[in-house]
Amino acid sequence: MKKILLVSLLAFGASAYTLACTNFLVGRKASADGSTFISYSADSYYLYGALYHRPASSYPEASMLDIHEWDSGKYLGQIKQVPKTYSVIGNMNEHQLAIGETTFGGRPELRDSTGIMDYGSLIYVTLQRARTAREAIRVMTDLVKEYGYYSSGESFSIADPYEVWILEMIGKGPGNKGAVWVALRMPEDCVSAHANQARITTIPFEDRENCMYSEDVVAFAREKGYFSGRNSEFSFSDVYNPLDFTALRACEARVWTFFRRVNPDMEKYISYVKGETKERMPLWIKPVDRLSPQNLRELMRDQYENTPLDITTGIGAGPFKSKLRHSPLVFTVDSVKYIHERPVATQQTGFSFIAQMRNWLPHYIGGVLWFGVDDAACSVYVPMYCGIDSIPWCYDESNGSLLEYSASSAFWVHNRVSNFAYSKYSFMMPDIQKVQQHWEMDFDLLVPATDKAAIALPEADARKLLTTFSMKQAENVTEAWRKLGEYLLVKYLDGNIKREKDGKFVQNEAKIPVDIIRPGYPTDFLRQLVKEKPDTRLLSDEEMKNRQ
Repeated sequence: MKKILLVSLLAFGASAYTLACTNFLVGRKASADGSTFISYSADSYYLYGALYHRPASSYPEASMLDIHEWDSGKYLGQIKQVPKTYSVIGNMNEHQLAIGETTFGGRPELRDSTGIMDYGSLIYVTLQRARTAREAIRVMTDLVKEYGYYSSGESFSIADPYEVWILEMIGKGPGNKGAVWVALRMPEDCVSAHANQARITTIPFEDRENCMYSEDVVAFAREKGYFSGRNSEFSFSDVYNPLDFTALRACEARVWTFFRRVNPDMEKYISYVKGETKERMPLWIKPVDRLSPQNLRELMRDQYENTPLDITTGIGAGPFKSKLRHSPLVFTVDSVKYIHERPVATQQTGFSFIAQMRNWLPHYIGGVLWFGVDDAACSVYVPMYCGIDSIPWCYDESNGSLLEYSASSAFWVHNRVSNFAYSKYSFMMPDIQKVQQHWEMDFDLLVPATDKAAIALPEADARKLLTTFSMKQAENVTEAWRKLGEYLLVKYLDGNIKREKDGKFVQNEAKIPVDIIRPGYPTDFLRQLVKEKPDTRLLSDEEMKNRQ
């Protein structure tokens, strides 16, 4: 694995939070066409964006599986291998089962360094063994019960073509194998989200159809002295991951911005994410309109635009409204700690996806992993069918690394564009979005046509078609992004802008630009400049004589 430390650990006050990753969840009656969705942004300055492929395999009896921590590659131990595993493309398997996660950390004393199953291994081992969301929850919780849970607290999004679940889990500390956990099935007409803060509060213990939990989830809290009330008052989030200001402003705020965009009634919770009121947001809500892949793509690119938390405004955004905020997230001025806003779309994203599961199609056609690398705001979500049998070279984890540039790697090609754009964001983003929208609008037409062609073929031939289609689209987008980077370099060379007409640069016979635009700085920024250096004011000849 080419990843170390997927999550960035941040100590703030008495709590430790991992402020990476965002998940959105959509039930099938909350989607435009009856699909279920989960989305996931894998955010880390240490993560190389790649699409992982695990082919279906068979194993001899008594085989063992080595477990390496997904973040660091550290060897943790062995578990029993199953006789047969399923094919996995990214975070979706061939049965349209998809799993995402966000780390909430929680009580640090509950991390078990002797456990074997870390959160990443739980995801990818389970995808190879389970066919449905309910089965996945059983596999995950049985694995930590038998082998121990190595990671800190996690929220998991688990979905199949019919059901969407949230599973929240935290260990029980060194020498106490297993985990305490709760899983709730989201109503089909609702959406939910989590972003590095546990969100399940009270538990409907009697609703065994829509709720699963470890039998000691409350008893363990009593034993540790975390809780002493009635079972009906028990809140998983408040007990195992108490809120503080960082959790509100950097984590719950990302849930709020998703909720407010699908239901305006949620705008009122701005006071909650600012720490001004205590009423928590609901775990899930009903959207005003049903959501499509296009809607999810837009939501994954959210940067709090047009809200008090807008990351593209203020002095931190510079003169050209850049979303880039240099880490660390928490900074100190005159011994006082402050925090940058933490948006959904962030520059340190390795990869992100929108998993779409469609129950009316065969699994190998129905599951589409809309996959993108780097910052979602500057990337393209390319359709990868779950039934493909190989992955594009541009997404391969062996094609480059964080320390090895590769011109054929989608991660590096997209990063060249986004990192250039951060310097003149307000000018370059419309150029990027134009190309982005072109490709994604094409995909919205191509996917239904590809579905239709695939369903008319025998399964083996259909899988070949889907593989060819997915690989071609990924490579085509990577090439388009390479050309986009070249175009932006030419157009914005040295901070100036070359004028265009009818999609071409205006030039004379000698290929010299006829007109170069010098945009300068916005007036409000210029006022800041002259306030800092008033002695740069141009003096008149008379003033010069008087001074001499």
